[in-house]
Formats: sequence, C-alpha cells, structure tokens
Amino acid sequence: MPTSSHVMIDPQWAWEPYTPSDDQPWDARTASHLLRRSGFAPNATRLQTAVQEGFSNTFVSVTELQGGTDRFDSEMDLLARAATASGSLDQLAAGWLYRMQATPSPLLEKMTLFWHGHFATSASKVQDASLMQQQNALLRQNALGHFRELLLGISRDPAMLIYLDSATNRKSHPNENYAREIMELFCLGEGNYTETDIREIARCFTGWEIKRKRFRFNRYQHDNGTKAFLGQSGDFGGEDAVRIIADQDAAAMFLCSKLVRFFVADELLLSPSVIEPLAEKMREDDLQIAPTVRRILGSNLFFSSHARASKIRSPVEYALDFLSAFEGSTDNYMVTKSISNLGQGLYHPPSVKGWDGGRAWINSSTLVGRANLVRQILDHKKSRFGKRSLEEYLAGHDVRRIDDLIDFVEPLLFATRLPTSARDRIHAIAKNNSTTGQSGLADALHLLGSLPEFQLS
Repeated sequence: MPTSSHVMIDPQWAWEPYTPSDDQPWDARTASHLLRRSGFAPNATRLQTAVQEGFSNTFVSVTELQGGTDRFDSEMDLLARAATASGSLDQLAAGWLYRMQATPSPLLEKMTLFWHGHFATSASKVQDASLMQQQNALLRQNALGHFRELLLGISRDPAMLIYLDSATNRKSHPNENYAREIMELFCLGEGNYTETDIREIARCFTGWEIKRKRFRFNRYQHDNGTKAFLGQSGDFGGEDAVRIIADQDAAAMFLCSKLVRFFVADELLLSPSVIEPLAEKMREDDLQIAPTVRRILGSNLFFSSHARASKIRSPVEYALDFLSAFEGSTDNYMVTKSISNLGQGLYHPPSVKGWDGGRAWINSSTLVGRANLVRQILDHKKSRFGKRSLEEYLAGHDVRRIDDLIDFVEPLLFATRLPTSARDRIHAIAKNNSTTGQSGLADALHLLGSLPEFQLS
C-alpha cells in the first residue's frame, strides 16, 4: 500500500509535459495508467487502440470533453427523471453508476465524483432525491469549467443550503456553518481565515433561502450593513463573498493540492514550492479547472514512479474498474449497495469533509467485502461481459487458462506487475479447485480481486 513520504521534487520538472522516452515509454502500462486515473480501467480493445494511437492522440481523446450523443443524453435524462419521480435515492445512485459506466466522457464523470466528495452533501439530511439530482447535474455542468461559477452555484444550491443550514440564515441570527466550510473545506484550508472572517461572511449570506426547491434571495432577511473580512470591507452580499474567497491566493493552492492528491498520489507529501507553479498557472487561467487538470494528467510527475501504484482504489473505482475492464454489466442496485457497505455510498458522504480516501478505504473487513463484490458480480444472473457469458467473453480474447487470464488482466487492472508469489498462489488455489472452464476462471478472477496489488490504481 502507498505510504506517506517526503520527496524532493524539482517543481519545474514536475509540471513539464511528459514526453515518451526509453526510460518512460508509451506502452500498455503507461496508457492504462492514464486511462484508469482519468476515468476507469480500459478494456482490451481500448487499451490496444491507445497504444497504437500514441500518447498525443490518446491524451487529446482523454482530456477533450466529448459531448454525449442525443440518445445518451436522453437516456440519462429519463433515468434521472424516473429516480426523482420515485423519490428513490437507491435508484438515483444506481443511475449515476450506470452513467459512469456508459459515459462517452469518463473524465467528466470522474471529476463529478471528485466534486461530490469535495462539496460533500448527504441525502441523509437533505432527504430529497430531486435536490440531490439537481446538485449532481450542477457538479457535472461545471466540473471542468470555471471554479468561481461552480462555487457560486454550489453556494446557491438548495441541497447544500439545507445540508449546511444556510437556508435559515437570517440577519437577526446569522448561521455560520456555510461561512466556515466554504473557507475551511471548499476553498482555503485551515489557517487562511479567522473567526472574525467567518462571522462577517455569514452576514453576507443572510437572506439566502429556498422556495419551491429553488434558490431565492430574501432581501428582507439580508444584512445590508458593512462587512469586513479577508482584508476587504463593504456592503457585501453572498456573491461578493464567493468572489473574494475564490480570489484569495490560498484558493488555487488548496484546489491544486486536492487535485494532485486525487489524480497523482494519496500520500505523496509535496512541498508548497512544488504546488505553487501549478497554482500560479491556475490563477493565470482565471481559475479554470480543465487546464489545471490537463496540466496534471500530462505532467512528468503524473507519469513518474511517484504516481504509479500510489493510489488506493475507492469502492466506486474498484467496482467500475472491474466492470469496465471486462465490458461488464450487472445489477447496479446490487453494486451501489455493496460500494455503500464498503464505505462510499453515492449521495451519502459521511460528513461535510467528504471521504478521507487513501488508506481509510482499507481494513480487514473492507478487503473481504471487496473480494465478495467481485464474486457477486461474477455470480449474478444479470451479469454479462461484452453482452456474453464470462467464458464466451474470455474465449473471444483467447483466454482459456489461468496464465492467459493473468496476462490478460494485468495490464488492464494492475498498476504493478504481479509478483511471482501472487501468480503461484493463484495457481495453487486453482489447482486445489476441481472446477474448470468458466467457473475456474471466475474463481481465479475472484482471487485476483482480493490481492493487495488489485487495491492499487
């Protein structure tokens, strides 16, 4: 598992564009690294295409937003409307899982998932499927756009207003919850604001409320007095507060640090001098998100040994990587329930801090649960792989023996080469198992899913 480490990294080298070389070739493992981190694991055909097309063409296809087809967009709209009409959060979560599987823009969905953890809002308190879907759509619409627009949108978002008690923020009794979290968790981080800043910013957001499930500004409940915070003073409203907070130098540093952790490594301790060039570019880009994400995904640091096998798969990534690699489909209600049991319930982050991620995903219970999820997918009557049975799918890729399976799976799903000891263990268990064919390969896949190496991305 990845461990915390202080490393000396040249800031200039870190964010220079990656160029394939003899030391860092563009091969199946490198291509798979990019495809997994920017979306979900590739299937064999996608990986082969990426290797053949080369780095530049693949990078463009990964990072340039691809609009969904009219048919795809209509299907997603129908799923969302059906879920909100039923009021079922389970149906809503299953629909989003399907969208992540089927999307023509994996990076967009990966970033929507990132922002869901960043602007964590739980349906356990909101208790309204339509408001949670409305927020999900907002996150997707702005996931790779301008951070200021996203921040203003989430500040006005009804689900967020309910979750952080901002909908009852009145001039006579300012509620400080949102004012605190917009600085501590959403934009600046601890140490970059004062308690006075919190009190003054809370006054800016007075009068922000909800009517008929939409944001409304109630001017009668707004404090029109002068506020002073973060070095500025004036008759500020909520929009002003959002702008002033986002324009703090600490905001770009905070966001870039979180994005690097999300895409590069869970526990790589980088000095501020390494993050600062990335943050400076983000400021120059007027806090646009997409150029920053492209800079990270195309960097020397991203393709270096510091980043390889340095992230622990989240439960969502664990499930979707497995399904994606085998072109799989199954009962998404079952999968969303399982990933919730593993600690990542969609629409149910544990707190306003979101999920801790990294090592927090793994313990003795979740390791067993992850392997059991692979088993559930393999055994479920609805499961199909490339619209076929597992045996037919694997046979179509000339996979008939355990060694064939390991060689087929390794570049798709493993961030490192499997050690000989792991291969020997799989062979030993398969040898003791009298089953053959589909069942034998399924047993081997189940075992592969339980390996420590499979938890890493």
